[in-house]
Amino acid sequence: MKDRIPGPILETSSIREVDFGRKVRIIEPCNLYGCSLGDDVFVGPFVEIQRGVIIGARTRVQSHSFICEGVTIGEDCVISHGVMFINDLLRGGPARGDRSLWRKTQVANGVAIGTNATILPVRIGENVVIGAGAVVTRDITEPGNYADNPARKVLSSR
Repeated sequence: MKDRIPGPILETSSIREVDFGRKVRIIEPCNLYGCSLGDDVFVGPFVEIQRGVIIGARTRVQSHSFICEGVTIGEDCVISHGVMFINDLLRGGPARGDRSLWRKTQVANGVAIGTNATILPVRIGENVVIGAGAVVTRDITEPGNYADNPARKVLSSR
């Protein structure tokens, strides 16, 4: 008789240890833990928001987005569908849980990030629009519209 392989360890998504502002709206299923959500924040389904993340008032996080440890998002932002935040640049190989190798990301107020954008550890200033599919690899300090891989300014804001 063959050796039996033990079954997988199944864990369910959950909402735990979250600091909620007033009138937060969450569409399940999602996985939120150890984060802080400001007043009137919306979180769509299939979203993961990890420990230590701070999301400002009136920000919307659409479905299938991933916000990792070390991310702070300002007020009145839109994080569109499938946006991925990265905190490990894999320099010298994967960090494998070594948080000292992870980097932080700060998104200022009034930022819109388009569908399927990828945001590496950077600072994004106020009134910036990141286009769908863009990959942000450097700090963005000037308001405007940014697109491409790597993201670059394509239009001035009005």
